[in-house]
Amino acid sequence: MNVEHAAVPSPAAPVSAARIAAVCLPQEIFHSAPSGIDSGIDKRPIQGPLVVGPLGADGDHQGDTEHHGGLFKAIYAFARETREQLAADEGRELPDGHFGENLVTVGVDTDEVVVGQRWRVGSAVLEATCRRDPCRTFADWMGDGRWPRRFRDGGRCGAYFRVVQPGEIRAGDAIVPETAPPHGVTVGETFRGVDVEQARALLQWAIDTDTVLYASQVRSCLAVIERSGFSFDYPEHLSSVGR
Repeated sequence: MNVEHAAVPSPAAPVSAARIAAVCLPQEIFHSAPSGIDSGIDKRPIQGPLVVGPLGADGDHQGDTEHHGGLFKAIYAFARETREQLAADEGRELPDGHFGENLVTVGVDTDEVVVGQRWRVGSAVLEATCRRDPCRTFADWMGDGRWPRRFRDGGRCGAYFRVVQPGEIRAGDAIVPETAPPHGVTVGETFRGVDVEQARALLQWAIDTDTVLYASQVRSCLAVIERSGFSFDYPEHLSSVGR
C-alpha cells in the first residue's frame, strides 16, 4: 500500500549533509491528567539501533491510539535545527526527543519533505505521510496550555512517516531521499494550510498513483476545495486512518 503561512522554511542543506543525529524511545511513561492518557512522549536518545516495522519502532508507546501510531504515523521525525531555534525562542531547554520524535535529523528540514517522498535510512525505507497536530497531552508535557496554539502559529510540525521497508536506523546514518512526487506539496505546507491548487494536486496524485492518504489530510484538502466553490470526486478507498 502506498499509503495532510506563518513560518519561513529553513534553508535546504546539501543531501550529503542529511543524517540522523539521534534515535529516541520513551524513557518513562508520562501520565497526562488533562487528557487521561499514559503517553510515550518522554523520548530520549538511545544507544544502538532503532528497529522499525510497519507499526512503528520496537519499544515505542502510544497512549492515544486513535490519533497516534498506526501505519501512517509509525515514525515521527523532527529537525534538530528547528527544535533548537524553538528552544532559543522559548528561552528553555528542549533536548533531543523532547517533542516525542523517534528520529532527530540534521541537515534536512523535516517540514519541507514532500508528502509521499521516500527516505532510505540505515536498512529501512520510510515514506512521508502527514503532519503532526499538537494535542492536549503535548500541551501538558510542555507545561503550557497555550502551547498547541503557539506551536501551530510557528508553522513547524515535523513529519510522520510510514515504514515501507522494515529495518534498523542508527544515529549517524545518512538520509538518502528519493525523487519527490511531482505534486510538490510538503508536510509543512499541509500544516500551515494548502491552497486549492495544492489540494487538488495532492489528491489527483494519490488517484493517479493509487496512493492511500491519511484520512484527515484528505478531509482538509477537500474542505479547501469546497470552500473555494469547487468539488472534487475522491475515492473513499484511497483514504484511511491506517488502523
